[in-house]
Amino acid sequence: MRKLALVFMAALALGACVSEAQTPPNTGDAADDCGASTLQGLLGQPESVLQGMVFAGPLRVIRAGQAVTMDYSAARLNVSLDAAGLIERISCG
Repeated sequence: MRKLALVFMAALALGACVSEAQTPPNTGDAADDCGASTLQGLLGQPESVLQGMVFAGPLRVIRAGQAVTMDYSAARLNVSLDAAGLIERISCG
């Protein structure tokens, strides 16, 4: 019985060590944090349409197959291109 109590107490102690996964704070509509919702009309357009445009925050252009970091920045505009160089996705992050 004593061994069972020790196992139970060890399980409780280990359970207290588990931390909850952190998620980015919700500051409203994530699509609007960086202005992505207003740029959806650029979908299907070539990357060159971005030349000369001014963005409120940082811009990250992601080419097909390119590795990117998983850090989250609500103010950063992500523009994903397909293999042909056409804009296929515009999002914040």
